[in-house]
Amino acid sequence: MRQSNIILLASQNREKYEEFKTLFSSYPEVEITPANEYIRNLEGLKYVERHDTYLENAMAKARLVNQAAHYASLADDSGLECAALGGKPGVRSHRYATPRPGLSQDEANTQFLIKEIGKSTRDARFVCTLVLLMEGIMLQATGVVEGTIIDCPRGKNGFGYDPVFVPKGSNKTFAEMTANEKNAISHRAKAVHALMNQVRTHAIVFAKP
Repeated sequence: MRQSNIILLASQNREKYEEFKTLFSSYPEVEITPANEYIRNLEGLKYVERHDTYLENAMAKARLVNQAAHYASLADDSGLECAALGGKPGVRSHRYATPRPGLSQDEANTQFLIKEIGKSTRDARFVCTLVLLMEGIMLQATGVVEGTIIDCPRGKNGFGYDPVFVPKGSNKTFAEMTANEKNAISHRAKAVHALMNQVRTHAIVFAKP
C-alpha cells in the first residue's frame, strides 16, 4: 500500500483533529497526524496564540510545530464573530469567558455569549484560517459560514459554539447535524478545500514518515 504524505496538525484538541481527519479523507495523498505523536511537549501552543488576527495565530502555531518536528505542519485559528458585539469574540473565542466551577470552557463561553448579545441582532459567522507550513512554502486559506445565534443550546455533537449556531439555509445548529452534514458546509471544510486546491495546483510533495 502506498504510504501517505504526512502533515502534522498543530493542535491539542482531539475533537478538532477528528474533524480535520474526516475533512482530509477526501484527499488520500495526505495523512493528517496529531503533532503530539511526534512532539512530546506541546505546551508552547498555549502561549503563541496571542495575536490579534486568525492568520498570525495560525502562523505562530504552524511555525512552532514545523520547527520542532521538521514535517509539514497545519494550524488553524477559528472564531465566532457576532454582529451585535462588533465582531467579538473573534480571535478570543476559545477564551472568551472566565472559567466557572461546574462548567466546561465551552459551556462558560456559550452562556456568556448569549448574555452579552441580549436582545440585539443575532447575525453571526464562523471563520477559519488555515496555514500550511513546510520548508520554503507557506500556504493560507480562509473559510466563512454565515448564520445566527440562538438563545438555548441544541444538540450534542461538535464543540465550541456549535450548539448555539444555526447556519443560513438550515434549521439545525451545528451540534444537531451529523458530521457529514456539518462538513459539507462548515468554515473548516471551506478552508480545507481552498487550501488543498492550492496544494494540488502547485503539485506540492510532503515528507513521508
